[in-house]
Amino acid sequence: MTAYAIAHLHPTEGPVPEEVFVYMERVQDTLAPFGGRFLVHGTTVEVREGAWPGALVMVAFPGMAEARSWYESPAYQELLPLRTDHIPGDLVLVDGVDPDYEAAQTARRFREAQASGV
Repeated sequence: MTAYAIAHLHPTEGPVPEEVFVYMERVQDTLAPFGGRFLVHGTTVEVREGAWPGALVMVAFPGMAEARSWYESPAYQELLPLRTDHIPGDLVLVDGVDPDYEAAQTARRFREAQASGV
């Protein structure tokens, strides 16, 4: 099942530090060995509900094992401070859903669990 790395970044005002450009230039090479590919990067977010200060980055991986292995890899860990030292944000790894997923089934399971006190 496809897994995703999703980052909500909060760039600060002012010029972008050189280290961030270096991170951007080198990050693709850390993704490739794990089958990672960008789905969203450097695009404008159209906010329809709530607030979304910052930028969104989404990367798809073949599975959660590959996503974890990428994040924990020496190549990415070496590169990571070039971004985190200059752009605060949040990053999560999350499994996707099966192609036949239906939200109504999840609602039914949640409703049943709630009714049983679980």
